[in-house]
Amino acid sequence: MTSASVGAGLRARPSSGDLFSASGAKARPCFIACKETQLTYLYLIPILLLIGLASCSRRDDDGDVDDATAGEMPPLSPDEERIILHKGTEPPFTGNYLKTDAKGVYICRQCGAPLYLSESKFESHCGWPSFDDEIPNAVKRQPDADGRRTEILCARCGGHLGHVFFGEKLTPKDTRHCVNSASMQLVPHEDWPLERVIFAGGCFWGVEHLLRQVPGVIAVRSGYTGGTVERPTYERICTGKTGHAEAVEILFDPAKTSYEQLARRFFEIHDPTQKNRQGPDIGSQYRSAVFYTTQDQKKTAEELIRLLRDRGYDVATEVVPASTFWPAEDYHQEYLAKHPERPSCHAPVDRFGESAEDLSR
Repeated sequence: MTSASVGAGLRARPSSGDLFSASGAKARPCFIACKETQLTYLYLIPILLLIGLASCSRRDDDGDVDDATAGEMPPLSPDEERIILHKGTEPPFTGNYLKTDAKGVYICRQCGAPLYLSESKFESHCGWPSFDDEIPNAVKRQPDADGRRTEILCARCGGHLGHVFFGEKLTPKDTRHCVNSASMQLVPHEDWPLERVIFAGGCFWGVEHLLRQVPGVIAVRSGYTGGTVERPTYERICTGKTGHAEAVEILFDPAKTSYEQLARRFFEIHDPTQKNRQGPDIGSQYRSAVFYTTQDQKKTAEELIRLLRDRGYDVATEVVPASTFWPAEDYHQEYLAKHPERPSCHAPVDRFGESAEDLSR
């Protein structure tokens, strides 16, 4: 077998500095009343641009959650305008979604962009809906006008969501997005059954870059999973002592593409016969693995491995339950899109007897 890795030599990387839910101890109230401000043209511009965008799942070159929506959104009510456009705050313990535990995806009330999966929602006792993770690239952070907190906004339209806090130890992710119910709308799982999957296939730069191109993929991010250390860093996982693999977390719309199509693409963009390495990248952090989130995903992955073995491939890919996914440092996200001069570490190879380019149709 020849490796699918085409990079020459070891990668030169810059130095750096899941969506689990849990109930926790009572947190301090997270919203402090601030003066309402007028909406600036900086907010109006992306809103006007959205009018001309199609409300279907389509990705742009930078990989952001761009045009994936749950459909056309109705006009904002006066109270929603006060909160979303003018950075207001709803009274604590009054929001419609404070106690909601229904499964689904929370979308932006203004533009319909997906923001949070219900799996990341937890009870923080702070008076507002709380999430310990967002859909990749869906939420923008910026310093709050009060000079003390960090404001969170919809990355698509700039609508005000609330604030984010760290270090409270309420969930393993140690993060709390404190969000106004009025800024969101819950789309039930049966109406928009988005699915999450995690693959590891060597350097996550190339895996992320190629899998985000599959139609129906809503969001992708690079990170670490399968290890024993909380909040791992790139430097730590490179020692091979934390047990983590470089991996990518993918959110996709089953109405646009199937898990099988994504898994087939995954097996064809890396060499699944290599154990604890991909080409020049050597170590358990570069292992081939499928981290399944459902039993159906496990069954499909095992069936594809059987097909590959029937075709003569000595597959070394692990199929294991998904555990906490820790997002990698910012400089790893969309790395090849930011550095087009660098060659990709991965390239499609026809392993199932059909063109790899046809898998995502």
